[in-house]
Amino acid sequence: MRVLIAGAGRAGLSVAVHLAKMGHDVTIVDRDESIANSAFERHGLVSLVGDATDAGLLQEAEVARADVVVAMLRRDADNLAVALLAQAAGAKRVMVRMRDPAYRSVYVRAGVDRILSEIDVFIGAMATAIEHSGVRHAMVLGTGESVAFELDIPVDSVVAGRTVSTIAGSASFPSSCVFAGVYRPDGRVEAPRGSSVVAGGATVLLVAARDELAEVIAFFLQREPAGGGVQERR
Repeated sequence: MRVLIAGAGRAGLSVAVHLAKMGHDVTIVDRDESIANSAFERHGLVSLVGDATDAGLLQEAEVARADVVVAMLRRDADNLAVALLAQAAGAKRVMVRMRDPAYRSVYVRAGVDRILSEIDVFIGAMATAIEHSGVRHAMVLGTGESVAFELDIPVDSVVAGRTVSTIAGSASFPSSCVFAGVYRPDGRVEAPRGSSVVAGGATVLLVAARDELAEVIAFFLQREPAGGGVQERR
């Protein structure tokens, strides 16, 4: 995949290096000559020095051939200009890093394929970690109404040792909760099936509505009562 990244600060360069390691053809454009030189000399990336809002420079970077153009400049107005120029040139997809939430509707009207807000992601993940100590890692999804998160299952949890279908069939299972994955001992994620067993001490990947997060966490962390387990829906 051909990827053009406009704005290669610390975040942009990290993304570029990661994509290059994954085998993608990456080009970066940045005003800072030292950043561009470092990207080329240290990481072997194709690098152009200059203003990414310059249509001529984008043409030189072969924007028309890009499968994805990512605008990560410091100003939303500049990112918007890059997005519009890339679309006009025929780039297949355009993504932007949004700095100011006031630009969201502008980006949407401009037809930007993906709008990423670091502030939304950071606040969502940090707030979730502060509010719910049982959550290991969290990521806000979409417009912030849903959260994907990892949760360690206590060995004496009411769900420990039970199958996904039994857990999901419980009368008290939160309606918005979805099993997204179960971590294997080697750290890899396994797609859960109805017959998959959630062992005590395992880590599960869940998705739930943000306003039901506390309910979901309480459900999975509740301890096994004497002589009973989860009650299935009838």
